[in-house]
Amino acid sequence: MTVEPNRMASHEADMPSTWTERGLRSGASWIACADVDVQQQFLSELEEGELMALPYLFDFWALDHQLPPEGAWRTWVVLGGRGAGKTRAGAEWVRSIVEGAKPLDEGACRRVALVGETIDQVREVMVFGDSGIIACSPPDRKPVWEAGRKRLVWPNGAIATVHTAHDPEGLRGPQFDAAWVDELAKWKRGQETWDQLQFALRLGDDPRVCVTTTPRNVDVLKRVLASPSTLQTHAPTQANAAHLASSFLEEVQARYQGTRLGRQELDGVLLADAEGALWTSEALEDGRVDALPAFDRIVVGLDPAASTGSAADECGIVVVGAVTQGPVQDWRAVVLADCTVRGATPSGWAKAAIAAMEQYGADRLVAEVNQGGAMVGEVLRQVDPMVPIKSVHASKGKVARAEPVAALYEQGRVSHVRGLDVLEDQMCRMTARGYEGGGSPDRVDALVWALHELMIEPAAKWRRPAVRSL
Repeated sequence: MTVEPNRMASHEADMPSTWTERGLRSGASWIACADVDVQQQFLSELEEGELMALPYLFDFWALDHQLPPEGAWRTWVVLGGRGAGKTRAGAEWVRSIVEGAKPLDEGACRRVALVGETIDQVREVMVFGDSGIIACSPPDRKPVWEAGRKRLVWPNGAIATVHTAHDPEGLRGPQFDAAWVDELAKWKRGQETWDQLQFALRLGDDPRVCVTTTPRNVDVLKRVLASPSTLQTHAPTQANAAHLASSFLEEVQARYQGTRLGRQELDGVLLADAEGALWTSEALEDGRVDALPAFDRIVVGLDPAASTGSAADECGIVVVGAVTQGPVQDWRAVVLADCTVRGATPSGWAKAAIAAMEQYGADRLVAEVNQGGAMVGEVLRQVDPMVPIKSVHASKGKVARAEPVAALYEQGRVSHVRGLDVLEDQMCRMTARGYEGGGSPDRVDALVWALHELMIEPAAKWRRPAVRSL
């Protein structure tokens, strides 16, 4: 026996009470974790029409980050890694707006803007993609694509028109009560297009926009996220692993896990570089290494914390190795580890620093003593009386010390291993104006001391001409 597709609408609100009492959200997760008896009961209670409706009840199947947040918002940003299910979330949100629970005035219908970087990307991803609007729509509510007019038309009269970031002016004139914006962070004319869209969102009682994007450090995305009318959901690629090829996950994790690019593209984290930063995400990523050379020296940089407890600054502990044989122009360094600790007692950070030395075979501990003076050396020698320490005093400001080290990076002389995310975040907030992050850049200070010891001071001695006796 067959059931007409239009019967699905009447069954969406008439599913078995065993799970509707719990709410639609995460229904599939609940059923998947339930006992076999409960699963069998659930399936046996479904009528044929209900079985046909079930695949299209997105609240039942969706992951948490794919469902719009509750409350008053104008913009919902779905921020996630590659393959995290962002496109599906946007397509289903459009479907919910079009099929809508809110009644419209007689003769009115929804007007939706579909905005992507190019027409091809809107058509092939947002409209016809595997997770696009047409693929997500039930047979009785599937829209028709009118190629000549670049729009989708639903059986109930709703219309979604295509617009692109290459033509912001195309958003002048039309008006909408909803918009789906895809990959905002990669648009070259993002701010201009976004601004024009805001002027066009003027229909209905509560015009809203859904933004689905992998994060990038661009001004338009940062402004949208900072708006008080914006709410955000977030998920890494791994959250949608059940719907991704295992070989894809293995490959991208092997290549990019533990890198800043991986944090952006897989973890969906917005990595912010301060304007005029001494280091940039792109440059750090370009200098990533996997194979390590044979080092001539390895040192640990230490920037002790002035206090203890959860509210105290971190104690920066950074391990760096260097190859310094041959001409100075051939010298290279690799940042090997960030062993920074927070809230540790003096004995605690001293043990952590010495443990880092032992683990990486470092020959010296370079410790700033401005805050603790002789106490720093005394604390370290209580842990290991024979530890080789070089005490350094900061006679210059943090920026002045960091600038020659940043120059080494610009020359391609310093590389990073994977997994230095927090250190690199601090580095990308160091500017000529100072540190533009929260707290103190203790990890950067430790890095700077280590590279001064390995590269800058020895190079200065190497270049200094010998004094000839008369």
